[in-house]
Amino acid sequence: QVQLVESGGGLVQAGGSLRLSCAASGSIFSINSMGWHRQAPGNQRELVAAITPGGGTTTANSVKGRFTISRDNAKNTVYLQMNSLKPEDTAVYYCNAARGTQTYWGQGTQVTVSS
Repeated sequence: QVQLVESGGGLVQAGGSLRLSCAASGSIFSINSMGWHRQAPGNQRELVAAITPGGGTTTANSVKGRFTISRDNAKNTVYLQMNSLKPEDTAVYYCNAARGTQTYWGQGTQVTVSS
């Protein structure tokens, strides 16, 4: 089992910044990609960004140029730096980690952007 604990969400004004963190623990050997998804009320969960152990990244077009994903393999932690936040970024943000055929999810952290 892999446990993921997110932190860093909160309330911010439009144009502001937040940094999310996700720390992995438990059976963390062979964790492959890690990333962030988000889900707004009434919407499906969508990919925000993902990163491989080697640092290769995938970023959704809606956040490209504003959000940056990074990873500290020594700390088993993935980060999401969110700049120039918009009200439409408001959602619950979930961390995930892939290991073999399993995908693990964190409990989610709320990000609210006021206009």
